[in-house]
Amino acid sequence: MLPSPRVEPTPRWIRVRAGDVEIADSRRALLLAWYGPGMLPTYCLPTEDVHTDLFRPSAEPGPDGFRLDHDLHTGDLSLPGAAQLFRHPPAPLEALHDHWTFTWDAGLSWFEEALEVHVHARDPAKRVDVVPSERHVRVEIDGEVVAESTRPHALFETALPTRWYLPRGEVYQELLVPSDTVSRCPYKGTATYWSVRTDDALHRDVAWTYPAPVVECPRIAGLVAFFNERVDLVVDGVRQERPRTPWSE
Repeated sequence: MLPSPRVEPTPRWIRVRAGDVEIADSRRALLLAWYGPGMLPTYCLPTEDVHTDLFRPSAEPGPDGFRLDHDLHTGDLSLPGAAQLFRHPPAPLEALHDHWTFTWDAGLSWFEEALEVHVHARDPAKRVDVVPSERHVRVEIDGEVVAESTRPHALFETALPTRWYLPRGEVYQELLVPSDTVSRCPYKGTATYWSVRTDDALHRDVAWTYPAPVVECPRIAGLVAFFNERVDLVVDGVRQERPRTPWSE
């Protein structure tokens, strides 16, 4: 079950840039923590802290009646739908009236203090803990063992299933097929992927690693994890039920 949306002040200094052009600068931003299709945590900045002269209302309406899409125009740069203005949002979002938020994946740069952040705002209510373990973890695909370890690391992340990160030397390398897929997580860093080839099929992007995770999550560096949703995971001899998440397919 997804958590209820919430809006709260943040003590973080938030800035947004389009190339070298600063489009917003605020020390009184609000954190909007919401989850679901098209909704991830973001910062919302009061109108007074936004260079509104750089934005024009979009031709297309916003996704709902209280978020108004705006296009960014600065120099030679034009980004359709780069910003949204909240107008009279319903409960529990009333505090966002006349606040702006911006896209995270369309060429803008977000900063918390002096640190650039990616993908979405980091929700302080969300925890990511990595703990070394002595459990016996075995990963099977199509009945074939592809990894096995008694020295995994367990990654506990709020609202997600436990992820088991295994030493790369305990994953059967001959079954791994490098992938071009890359993903980014604000809590862990940039991940690269492998597919796994068994006698029956090629299972695409079913395993990943963080070669150089963010400094807050160093223990998973170079370890390999598999999607619990798409493999058979056996922990201490007990076959785990596959969870249902957005990564199930």
